[in-house]
Amino acid sequence: MPIGVPKVPFRNPGEEDASWIDVYRLYRERLLFLGQPVDNEISNQLIGLMVYLSIEDDTKDLYLFINSPGGWLIPGVAIYDTMQFVRPDIQTVCMGLAASMASFILVGGEITKRLAFPHARVMMHQPASAFYEAQTGEFVLEAEELLKLRETITRVYVQRTGKPLWVVSEDMERDIFMSATEAQAHGIVDRVAVKKNNKN
Repeated sequence: MPIGVPKVPFRNPGEEDASWIDVYRLYRERLLFLGQPVDNEISNQLIGLMVYLSIEDDTKDLYLFINSPGGWLIPGVAIYDTMQFVRPDIQTVCMGLAASMASFILVGGEITKRLAFPHARVMMHQPASAFYEAQTGEFVLEAEELLKLRETITRVYVQRTGKPLWVVSEDMERDIFMSATEAQAHGIVDRVAVKKNNKN
């Protein structure tokens, strides 16, 4: 196992003692993690796990923990679409940061099952692309495609937050940072986690 892969104590149901396991094996308990920028590699891994786990048992929820600065547009949309396609509900949990495409994935969780930790931050904005690398003809085609994708993403936010189109469109004009409670008021998450009573 590579150095730096985090381990956590985990007790399987029916066992008395916990054992240290790497977090990547937690998917067996239907716990998935997006803890890096969204790119093709992590997108394909999460999609593969969601499809596999839904085939294995389509009645148990999946939990997607998010702490990501966002990333590439198409891999993020692919994760979102898979979340809508698989039979089990996907519960999304924002811990730390869900920015850009990560906030789009966060809002894609099953409505009523989207959660943010109390000190989490959520940021949404319009999709961007690397126009500066394109030739003039490609720039025009890419701009048209980006406008179509922006319209799609805007409609998803409208549908899943319950906010009017004009509100979401206005918010996407700039980077808008939200606390957990602001994200709840905005409809991106449904609940903010609360501390246990025995914790200080």
